Amino acid sequence: MIDEQTDKPRHSFWKELPILLGVAILVAVLVRAFVLQTFFIPSPSMENTLKIDDRVLVNKLVYHTRSPHRGEVIVFKAPMEWSGNPAGEDFIKRVIGVGGDRVVCCDDQDRLLINGTPLDEPYIFSVDGQRDKPADQEFDVRVPEGRLWVMGDHRSASGDSLEHYQQSGQNIEAATIPEDDVVGRAFTIFWPFDRARILTVPDEFEAIPSP
Repeated sequence: MIDEQTDKPRHSFWKELPILLGVAILVAVLVRAFVLQTFFIPSPSMENTLKIDDRVLVNKLVYHTRSPHRGEVIVFKAPMEWSGNPAGEDFIKRVIGVGGDRVVCCDDQDRLLINGTPLDEPYIFSVDGQRDKPADQEFDVRVPEGRLWVMGDHRSASGDSLEHYQQSGQNIEAATIPEDDVVGRAFTIFWPFDRARILTVPDEFEAIPSP
C-alpha cells in the first residue's frame, strides 16, 4: 500500500511537467513581449552612461500610460534612414526634447537651451579631462508634437537627431522619432554586476519649463 501511494504523485508530476513548462514559457514570452525586455549595448554612442556590452532592462509598459519625459533613456525602433537596415533595428538614446519644445545650441557657456532654459549635462562623455561639446554646430529647432529629439551621451560618436537634422538638410521630421516607435524606457543596467545601477533622470531636467 505504501509503495502504491508514493507512486501516484510521482506519476502525476511527470504528467503535469509538460504543462508547467508550457505555462512557464508562455509567461516568459508574454513578459518579454509586453512588460520587460533585455537589450545589450552594441556601440559607444551612450558612453560613459552605457558602455559597449552592457545589458539593460527596458520597461515596455510605462509609455502605454504616458509619453516619454526629457532625460529618460529610451529604446526605439530606428527609422530605416537612421539604421540603413530594412528589417529594423533598435537604438538607445536620451530624450532631450519632447513635442513642442524649442531646442537651441548653445548659450555663451556652451549649454543647450530648452524652452529658453540652459541645460547642464553632467552625463556627456568625457575622457582624460576632455569633454564632448553638447553639439558640433549651432541649431534652433522646434520639436513637432508627438515626436522626440534624442541624442546620445557620447555626442561625438552618436548617430542621433542632430546628425540626421544635418544630413537631411534640416528636416525636423527626419531628425526626430515618433513616440509610437518607442519600445520602452531603459531603467537599469543589470550586467556586468560591477556596473549595475538604476538609470535615473538627471536632476538638471527638473528646471526645464513646459513649451
